[in-house]
Amino acid sequence: MSRSTKKEALLRVAETLFYEYGFRGVGLKQIIKEANVATMTLYNHFPSKDNLVEEVLKQREARYWSYLDSYVEKDSESPFILAVEAHGLWLKEQSYQGDLFLRAIEDYAGTDNEIENIARSHKAKLLKYFQDLAKRKGKENKQDLANQFTLLLEGATSMTTLIGAEKATEYSIAMARTLVQYSS
Repeated sequence: MSRSTKKEALLRVAETLFYEYGFRGVGLKQIIKEANVATMTLYNHFPSKDNLVEEVLKQREARYWSYLDSYVEKDSESPFILAVEAHGLWLKEQSYQGDLFLRAIEDYAGTDNEIENIARSHKAKLLKYFQDLAKRKGKENKQDLANQFTLLLEGATSMTTLIGAEKATEYSIAMARTLVQYSS
């Protein structure tokens, strides 16, 4: 296994374990064992568990934006609906047990490290994403629309643990259509 393959394995295993058991519920020994790498390999790539968590969040965020960007045609008739649909697919495939970024905010709040900043930044980027879409589509109420769509996606994410990704997405698409209709 090459150096980069080992790093990828560590990140993949760590993300899966953090998602399933929480950041506090997973130790480095478990990650090393399941990634099938030497202890020094982990420390060569990540000096601490916090560094590993930071990298997992950055990688997950990059995947999320890549996912949305590949699905949303920003010049389409309604990129807002496409964004909600894309987020719903993400929930179904990648985030069916809740939001890893929100967990990071909860677990690392006030601990004076980069983890909480990375997670909060992801939320701020979502708001900016909808601001940019609203601006591109010439919406007068772009700030309100951005807040409403961000809240809609965050709500769908939270409801996924209660009613499942498909139902949460179905409801959020219906709400998105109403928002788009009334913002015309």
